[in-house]
Amino acid sequence: MSHPTFPATGPGDPTLAATMRKIIWRIVPILFVCYILNFLDRINVGFAQLQMKEHLGFADTVYGLGAGLFFIGYFFFEVPSNILLEKIGARKTILRIMALWGLTSAATMFVQTPTHFYIVRFLLGLFEAGFFPGIILYLTFWVPTAYRARVTALFMSALVVTGMIAGPVSGLILQHLDGFGGLRGWQWMFVIEGLPSCLLGVLVYLYLDDKPQDARWLSAQEKRVLVQALEAERSAAARAQGDTPSLRSAFAQPLVYLFAFVYFAILAGGYIIAFWLPMTIRELGVSNFLHIGLYSAIPYTVAGVAMIALGKSSDHFNERHLHVAVPACLGALALVLLPQTTHSLGWSLALLGVATAGLYASLSPFWTVATLSLSRAEAAAGIAMIASLGNLAGFVSPFIIGHVRAATGSMANGLYLMAAIVVLGGVALMLGTRKTRRAASAAPRYAQ
Repeated sequence: MSHPTFPATGPGDPTLAATMRKIIWRIVPILFVCYILNFLDRINVGFAQLQMKEHLGFADTVYGLGAGLFFIGYFFFEVPSNILLEKIGARKTILRIMALWGLTSAATMFVQTPTHFYIVRFLLGLFEAGFFPGIILYLTFWVPTAYRARVTALFMSALVVTGMIAGPVSGLILQHLDGFGGLRGWQWMFVIEGLPSCLLGVLVYLYLDDKPQDARWLSAQEKRVLVQALEAERSAAARAQGDTPSLRSAFAQPLVYLFAFVYFAILAGGYIIAFWLPMTIRELGVSNFLHIGLYSAIPYTVAGVAMIALGKSSDHFNERHLHVAVPACLGALALVLLPQTTHSLGWSLALLGVATAGLYASLSPFWTVATLSLSRAEAAAGIAMIASLGNLAGFVSPFIIGHVRAATGSMANGLYLMAAIVVLGGVALMLGTRKTRRAASAAPRYAQ
């Protein structure tokens, strides 16, 4: 992660900038590592398929359905998990989630039939449900709006760091542990990449604090300044929204469904990269598993730079919506052009880099827009609803791509459809938030 820099100036009290530095270095690194393991356990099935499909005789449609079923379990349990987090705290919630997903991911080594595969993927989604929206909610307890895009970008850059390390690590395991101890490489991969989550969940429970008021490492003055800044924002948001927030209002909030569609659209493109990148590189003529992993790290490296830069730009200009729509549409354009480069590894990697950068970098300003638009009482359910509905793209995208590949032998038509959905999401964001953009641009700017 790059070093977050915040000037020692801000409305009300210069202590806020120094407090934010302490908070960033206390909570973001460990959440960053948690998210690396979270995303790794979600996407490593993309590398497993390089051996798993042939070993178990799975067709593309079986793989696509199994990869997507993760998000059905995710959908049903995300809102309850986030509501529970508000009641019992982030530490207990993250411990439960990480221990269960780590064990389930490791248990994927026992899969032998399509039914086994479907069940374990569904359970993995069920147990992971609530982790990402829980962290987004947790950050709203600690981070004022004017800092949130770059802080969210630092946390979410774990997505691209995962992509950078998942390929080489998974490729190395597939290449060199295949047959060791009587297990295939894909089985070792699930064990080695799954079990560390259980240990890290315990560390999170021991290390983090649920809210600023609980933090012994903040002085009384630092707590006061931070809590005052957060409460001032919440009061202003409540007045702007009529001051009648409730849990039920989150389900009746039209913006929740708008943001869920936008998130769905971005992820529809993003999960093409997550689940099909290794196979795409293999079909470009790369057969060595380690080399496939190394090549797959290139698009994510480009995306990592773009994500941090876009988060800083969004905070600097206090603009969120264009910082979502423009890079997402640029990523969609790269997906459209990708089928034209199937005979060139270099051009394909370049377009995959643009697609990954555009789609993934748009996520941090997106979540800044979304959390800014929800009241404090709506946040837990609203964030979880956006995440759960949007993540259904993780079911739709791999299922459609797998079906298209099985029917035509190519992903081209699937890529065109997913790219069109991404563009629709960008347009919907710009048209659907015209009335709220002015309020968003008037939010406090603690740092320039």
